[in-house]
Amino acid sequence: MESNDEKNRMLVGANYWPSAKGVYWWKDFEIATVKRDLSLAAEYRFDLLRVFQLWEDFQPEINRVSVPALKNLVRVADLAGDRGIKILPTFFCGHMSGVNWLPSWMVESGKAEREFPLFSMGMIRKGKARNMYSDREVWKAQKLLIHETTDALQGHPAVWGWDLGNQPSVLVAPPSGDSARAWFEEMVTELRRWNSSLPITWAMDSSDLEEGRIPSPKDLAPYCDFLSLLVRPGYPKGADAPMDHKGPLFLCLMAQWLGAKGVLAIDLGLPTEPLLPYLTEGDRKKLGSTRLVKEAEAERYLESSLELLKGHGIKGALARSFFDYDSSLWDRPPLKDGVAERYGGLFRVDGSAKPAARMIRDFPRERKVPELSWDWVDIRPEEYSHNPQAQISRLYRRFKEGV
Repeated sequence: MESNDEKNRMLVGANYWPSAKGVYWWKDFEIATVKRDLSLAAEYRFDLLRVFQLWEDFQPEINRVSVPALKNLVRVADLAGDRGIKILPTFFCGHMSGVNWLPSWMVESGKAEREFPLFSMGMIRKGKARNMYSDREVWKAQKLLIHETTDALQGHPAVWGWDLGNQPSVLVAPPSGDSARAWFEEMVTELRRWNSSLPITWAMDSSDLEEGRIPSPKDLAPYCDFLSLLVRPGYPKGADAPMDHKGPLFLCLMAQWLGAKGVLAIDLGLPTEPLLPYLTEGDRKKLGSTRLVKEAEAERYLESSLELLKGHGIKGALARSFFDYDSSLWDRPPLKDGVAERYGGLFRVDGSAKPAARMIRDFPRERKVPELSWDWVDIRPEEYSHNPQAQISRLYRRFKEGV
């Protein structure tokens, strides 16, 4: 249950990866870099940073958790706590930035239902993820990682909560609703066994709502204290991408309506046109229909989105990336093909703040508890599930008319 302070104050933060190391930072951990970055986060009044436990780095073998990785995670928590920042550790990563990142023991032969590159042991490989919802050996391994992580961070004042995964539905689909619920029962029970006080969440993809994927918000509600939802531009279908600042609020309210739980908006924000160096023609082609916006436009979008989210009682919002990424990473996944991912940060590679970061520093978190109107919802959740793609577009049109 939220405290009065949480109801009256919105959390604002970001996903965190170091600029020069990106997703590879646990393999080559540099404490000085993290100190600098977290000091910057404190200077700009970030409340919360989401920290991803890259699965291969934290659990290189099915029955072994990396002690050095856990020690470095504790060091991150220590540095965050010293600066008044909370962290949200995210387990089983998993899918990120268009790539599936897996330890070798999580890879099996075959073709995945959804085609994303699979990265393991230093390179893109063939194969697919073992199904964590039905494979009891994987369950046992995941519970080991939960136990070792919560033990390492037991009672740490900087840990705000636990996230059970980033876009897991994109990584692998559960065979059934029953298998998804059984998995959640196991993982949440394990988390509560070792740490009963902190909230638990799960990061849904926006497309989960549009396509009616399992687990649904209703499936998640008994196990999660709140839902987390990626609110990338272009969603829902029919949004005036990329500058439609009403889209993130609508998606959060949809998840709240379907799951009857509070929602944390994550991955909020727009990638920006680089000042230097200019994009090559090849990189422009890789962008496809994705548009990079001017930094001032990204600031306006983020501020307008935050104001709407705050005014409608959304728990908080995390920007898509703390930093842009150094060019030394551009020839490796996920940035080799994910050109937009290079420029989604609130800070440039040199550490200078974009206008959006300065806006976050000055953004007032306090709010009054709102009285929400749900007049735009004219169906029951059960009706929505029969045809989610058609219903979400229709409901968004109704929503925009009233906001």
